[in-house]
Amino acid sequence: MSERAMQELALLVLTALADAPRHGYAVAQEIKGITDGRVTPRTGALYGALDRLVTEGLITVVQEEVVDGRARRVFALTPEGRERLAVETERLAVAVHEARRRLGLDDAPVTA
Repeated sequence: MSERAMQELALLVLTALADAPRHGYAVAQEIKGITDGRVTPRTGALYGALDRLVTEGLITVVQEEVVDGRARRVFALTPEGRERLAVETERLAVAVHEARRRLGLDDAPVTA
C-alpha cells in the first residue's frame, strides 16, 4: 500500500470515534483515557486534526448544535475511516510484532 503512516493524533482520533460518535471535547477525553494521560491534545491541534479528517473523508459531522452560545459538532467515523483505521492497526501490529521478535520479547507479556 502506498499510503504513508498516519500521524499519532489522527490515529487516536479515529480510535476514539471507533465505538461511538463524539463531540470534540469528548474525543479529547477519550484520547487522554486511551493513552493513560500520555497524550492530552491541545484544542488547536485537535480541531485541526478533526477538520483534516473530515476533509479526507475519514470522519463526518453527524450533528451540529449550539450549547451555551457555542457551536458543538459531533463526529463519527465514515466507512472509509473505519477501513483506514483497520489498515493502520494491522500495519502497526506487524511492526510491533517484528520489533518484539528482534528484541527477543516474543514470549514476554505485552505491557503498556
